[in-house]
Amino acid sequence: MTLISSSRPRTDRPRPTRPGTGRALTHALVVALALAIAVPVAWVLLASLKQKSEFFGSPWTLPEGLHLENYIDAFVDAHMGQYFLTSVLVTALGLVLVLAVSVPAAYVIARYEFRGRGLVELALLGGLFVNVNYIVVPIFLMLVDWDRALVDVFPGGFFIDNPAILSLVYAATSIPFTIYLLTAYFRSIPVEYEEAAALDGASRLRIMTTIMLPMARPAVTTVILFDFLAYWNDFIISLTLLPGDNKTLQVGLLNLFTAQKGAADYGRLYAGMVIVIVPVLLVYALIQRRLIEGMASGGVKG
Repeated sequence: MTLISSSRPRTDRPRPTRPGTGRALTHALVVALALAIAVPVAWVLLASLKQKSEFFGSPWTLPEGLHLENYIDAFVDAHMGQYFLTSVLVTALGLVLVLAVSVPAAYVIARYEFRGRGLVELALLGGLFVNVNYIVVPIFLMLVDWDRALVDVFPGGFFIDNPAILSLVYAATSIPFTIYLLTAYFRSIPVEYEEAAALDGASRLRIMTTIMLPMARPAVTTVILFDFLAYWNDFIISLTLLPGDNKTLQVGLLNLFTAQKGAADYGRLYAGMVIVIVPVLLVYALIQRRLIEGMASGGVKG
């Protein structure tokens, strides 16, 4: 008699991964990245409060006191306060110019049918691949030629060593990215909102400013963040177009580094670094919060 086994063959199946394991790894990675960013920033902040004699010991020791004279010396003696105001002016003016041009242009490209629209979009896409640092010398030579042509009107020059012209160059070079991002977001917004506003008698300008622009707040916030970081952290363009006393904060920091390296006054140097870093961190924190709020409140509600 043959016995037939009623047991089924075993199949080897992979054990499912515990959801808590992946979450723990994600949290560990986030904590590691946060520490990699926070530790150097905290070290620079503490070093900016040390006296000159404290740098000859261990670099990890805490400062003996709040030596705030480093910030006063950096602001006044090293002219970092003047450079800070120049950077704020250049960055703010550049953001105003790029938004004033890019928002209407992106809305028109996204919603209007006109001859040559495809060519305009292709040109904007091509502008995304142009590195501004590679064309800074032609821009400088062009501005020098314009100053020579207007030497009778502006003997001291107008286009070179002018923070307003630097803001204009910043805005012009960031227009392709800004329009590209805003156009994509405007196209994702349903046209029903515009149709409803048009039935109520709203003009195109009012639709763009009161309906489309608030709904595109996440995209506008994103371009403000990226353009702000590009303008504030720029070094090559500002060094080339502002060769005089109207330096930006990044160029001023290089001069401070060169001067204090020979004098071994590292406290003032690190104070200058903090002056450069803190505005970026504050703006990023504010923009990130508003970006999340805008994304949560956006979209079509049924």
